[in-house]
Amino acid sequence: MHTSPDTLASRLHRLPPSCGPVRLVGIDGHAGSGKTTFAGRLAEALGGVPVLHLDDIATHEELFAWTGRLLRDVVEPLSRGERAHYRPYNWQARRFGPVRELPPAPVVLVEGVGAGRRVLRPFLACLLWMELASEDAWARGRQRDGSEQSDFWAGWVLAERRHFAEDPSRPFADLLVRGFSEGFEVFPGPAGTPGPDQVITHRDGP
Repeated sequence: MHTSPDTLASRLHRLPPSCGPVRLVGIDGHAGSGKTTFAGRLAEALGGVPVLHLDDIATHEELFAWTGRLLRDVVEPLSRGERAHYRPYNWQARRFGPVRELPPAPVVLVEGVGAGRRVLRPFLACLLWMELASEDAWARGRQRDGSEQSDFWAGWVLAERRHFAEDPSRPFADLLVRGFSEGFEVFPGPAGTPGPDQVITHRDGP
């Protein structure tokens, strides 16, 4: 069944709130799998909803040990219906930047490696997983970032392997997202239960 981005957006809008008044939607997957691009297209289909990039939460020293900061600065305020305030990390300057606000919108997308980790899943209305093999995703990421980031990628791959070995996200995904040159397809995930409005296949153009 083919559907438009608006159909997926409509389904997400109909989900019950999961974090106070907010429907938090996680977009997880291996680094380089297309999470940021897909999140941007989905946010547009949802009417320009906020997107929290976990690259703004992680740091060189805390590639995955950022859970406490995310819960304190983002999840807890949103769960109270309040604006969240966080300081995005600058990967070039290796320090946190100015404070940024995140409003308690009806839908907020959280994209990045670890968006579906176990401590966050109770606050998610829906979890999407970018369906691309790790080696293929990492190759895309390395090509995107260039040779000057080769040392970082060597350390990242080891850290990501450890993270998903200890705290996998894919088994809990409601939907799987596959990218193609002409767009994306969305399928039921391991945790999804097909229903009358279940998105089976979603393909949209660039």
